[in-house]
Amino acid sequence: MPASSPPTLPPPSENRFLALLRRAGLLDWFLLGLIGAVVLAYFIPEVGSKASPIPWKLITTAGVALIFFFYGLRLSLDKLKAGLRNWRLHVVVQLITFVAFPVLALVARPLFAGLKGEQLWQSIFFLCTLPSTVSTSVVMVSIARGNLPAAIFNASISSLLGIFLTPLWTSLFLHTSADGGHLWGLAVSLTWQVVLPVVAGVLLNRRFGAFAEQHKGTLRISDQVVILLIVFTAFCESFAEGIFRSYAARDIVLLGLGMVGLYLAIFGLVWGLSRVLGFSREDRITALFCGSKKSLVHGSVMASLLFPATAATGLLLLPLMLYHALQIILASMMAQRMGREAAETSK
Repeated sequence: MPASSPPTLPPPSENRFLALLRRAGLLDWFLLGLIGAVVLAYFIPEVGSKASPIPWKLITTAGVALIFFFYGLRLSLDKLKAGLRNWRLHVVVQLITFVAFPVLALVARPLFAGLKGEQLWQSIFFLCTLPSTVSTSVVMVSIARGNLPAAIFNASISSLLGIFLTPLWTSLFLHTSADGGHLWGLAVSLTWQVVLPVVAGVLLNRRFGAFAEQHKGTLRISDQVVILLIVFTAFCESFAEGIFRSYAARDIVLLGLGMVGLYLAIFGLVWGLSRVLGFSREDRITALFCGSKKSLVHGSVMASLLFPATAATGLLLLPLMLYHALQIILASMMAQRMGREAAETSK
């Protein structure tokens, strides 16, 4: 009688959680690269500052244009038109992204006193004006078993709206290059580096869209490399000018806790609004994960465009980098739970 094979044990929950984080992008090389870029900038700020002989501005400008060109190349006009049907869901997500977030930051402004507090508030407000992230939102909606086509549509539309709404918000409340006589220069920069590449990509979608989808992994890596260069040069300039000298570790911890509070507040707001409007479970999940995210890609690019002459760009990106990591961790746990509940319900 042949010996029976030992029973197959299910993988530990820790391994499943790690696999989930890896699928969401938290455990890939990019987040480690972000930390490495900041550490490297701390030790060799002269390499990436304005005093460096390396033409960082030219390199990052060309990189930004390529990011948005390939983004447009993967946008199908047919899919965007089809996505317009679920208009109530789209309106809620975009209002949360571009209205509720900035309004919350404005309400919290009195809590930030003094020069140091004002600088932190400006960084948080900039974060709140940004569009939603594309890849993370779609992955989380997929894990939680939400409305995936609507998630793709909302994330794409949010990115396009952010090209115009982020500069508008920041020009109203922050000292950016959009002030006064620099408004025309900003419009030209946004047109050449963002708008025209996106339009060119969309127009070429029918011919090269399949190629872009086939190589989206490689294109994503190239996008991340450009973002790492932007983060590196921004922090080099900030460290060279001593921007972070007045901030202790306690300030960074409190900022991180504040980002957790912001995420949970928005998550609760979207959840309550979705229930009041009678959204289906799938649409509610899409609203939750698309409306609560902020894009590090767009934030890095917009910071370099809107604040080109300031050494505080590194500080400007700090809340965004913290929020980026926290939103993946918190959303991963929530999406896993929702996906498990949906699987149990469908049995």
